Amino acid sequence: MGKASSSKKVARLAQKGKGRKVRFQGGTLFPALVVGLAVAGTALIIYSREAIPNLNTPPTVEDHWHASYGFYACDQWLPNLTGIKEEQSTDGQLVNNEFRRTGIHSHEDGVIHWHPFSSESTGRNAKLGVFLDVYGIKLGNDKLEMPADQGSEVYEDGTTKCTDKDGKSVDGELVVYAFNAFDAPKDFTTYITNFSDIRLKQDGMAFTIVFAPAGENPGLPPSAASLPELGAADGGTTGQTSTTIAGASTVPGVTTVPSTATSSTVVDTSEPTTTAG
Repeated sequence: MGKASSSKKVARLAQKGKGRKVRFQGGTLFPALVVGLAVAGTALIIYSREAIPNLNTPPTVEDHWHASYGFYACDQWLPNLTGIKEEQSTDGQLVNNEFRRTGIHSHEDGVIHWHPFSSESTGRNAKLGVFLDVYGIKLGNDKLEMPADQGSEVYEDGTTKCTDKDGKSVDGELVVYAFNAFDAPKDFTTYITNFSDIRLKQDGMAFTIVFAPAGENPGLPPSAASLPELGAADGGTTGQTSTTIAGASTVPGVTTVPSTATSSTVVDTSEPTTTAG
């Protein structure tokens, strides 16, 4: 993330390492080996937890979830992504490698169809980036790049300009609003970084990917209003049918705090606190 973008989005706290030097008699080889083994052991534990997701954690390969999505640029919604990515070659092989690996796609309807093929898209691996990869969309902290078959548009913090309500040319910023339910416009979490790691934690969510002047929130994506019908047409169901049900959902690691606020802003995607309006 660039310096200008960082200063606009969030003031980061700098932590200074504190500690005391430890001296060992008899040389430094043995303590160095001990430290090295400890670091390697910790790394292996972290890797194993990430690489071997809990297949019993939803969404599983038995689930068929749907989530609404939309891309909003400056002052308008972009068209839905085209292509369902289920095309096969003449020998019966799936053409899209990412779809073959994960099973995640859309039907040109503004809906993410999440019925996983493998552990690549189940449990903790059920992330927004999995869907974006299927369509070749690059979404970094500062730049959104659409592939050629989706229009080739590029939106970049500090480079791409938008027009504000006063008709002035202003910088745009990338942000993603993750709504806990397709019919709960005030129950969302705001993400300003690590967008690809945003998780799908329950059926019936909605995601609005925005490049616009700071503070702009266009709300739920256009497809959200029809999500139950669109999901049912695909043979699945949308488990959430009201804001009451969505608001009562409990996700491990997330605290829902009743408040008059409409959202909470987080810096990363490590199990943020969600504020329900």
